[in-house]
Amino acid sequence: MKVIDVINKSEKTVFSFELLPPLKGNDAGRIYNTIESLVEFDPKYINITTHRDEVEFREMPDGSIVKRTVRKRPGTVAIAASIQHKYGIPVIPHILCGGFTKSETEHVLIDLHFLGIENVLALRGDGAKNQHVFQPENDGHSNANELVEQIVNLRNGIYLEQDLKNNTPLDFCIGVAGYPEKHFEAPNKEQDLFYLKQKVDAGADYIVTQMFFDNKVYYDFVKKCRDMGITVPIIPGIKPINMKNQLTVLPKIFNIDLPQELSKELAKCKNNEEARQVGTEWAIHQSKDLVANHAPSLHIYTYGISDNVKQIVKSVF
Repeated sequence: MKVIDVINKSEKTVFSFELLPPLKGNDAGRIYNTIESLVEFDPKYINITTHRDEVEFREMPDGSIVKRTVRKRPGTVAIAASIQHKYGIPVIPHILCGGFTKSETEHVLIDLHFLGIENVLALRGDGAKNQHVFQPENDGHSNANELVEQIVNLRNGIYLEQDLKNNTPLDFCIGVAGYPEKHFEAPNKEQDLFYLKQKVDAGADYIVTQMFFDNKVYYDFVKKCRDMGITVPIIPGIKPINMKNQLTVLPKIFNIDLPQELSKELAKCKNNEEARQVGTEWAIHQSKDLVANHAPSLHIYTYGISDNVKQIVKSVF
């Protein structure tokens, strides 16, 4: 089932969560354990992240430097298909601009269609670690609205090779990312909203937000989107804090603010266990308020940790 249909048909707030594919060399046991700990609470869909290739430079025994290209978390398509088949829960693989050509993207989308997957999340993604600014691949997309346009073309049976015959439309539901506190590269919030509207106008069906810790930020963001003429569902992203160092790490990495009350409580924590409990209680409070205010769905960033997510959904749903 498509995410937009799940949302439109539901009379109450639903929830989803996000998983990382296993590290190269690992099996899928940890992912299955996470799902099985949450499946009793009826998650309506599951996001699966995608990771681009990384370039590494290694010094060899003779002193020479060798450049290697590695993908630390392969298998997004395979694990997504496995989850949907095993649990009957719709999956949403992430599709990236960064690190992929238009042709590679088309091939992935064809594979997903063959596997019965109907949902994707279209993201620009991060630049390579050695890049100061985002640089697309040769014949790749520079931004997410171009990626959305390619997926919409496939909805209409338009492939990159124009001389194909009997083209089958690939009818994907498309999600995109939104940033309540502004993407770090955007010059201001207004321009960031303009970029978001471009993605929606290109054909996105819904928006899922970056994590935030103050619900007022989300409500203000939704209002500004509506004022801009963005009418698609806007799904809030919730991140339970797991470790004490996330007090400083999360604002730095994701360019977000932590409310003073939350910061004070985390600063008092003596260890990660205490910080996790503070983070869980905060996420429960956020989630209950969002449900009370009729958020269409909650998207929970798990990063492979499920015990606190189980506490949250048990308290809220």
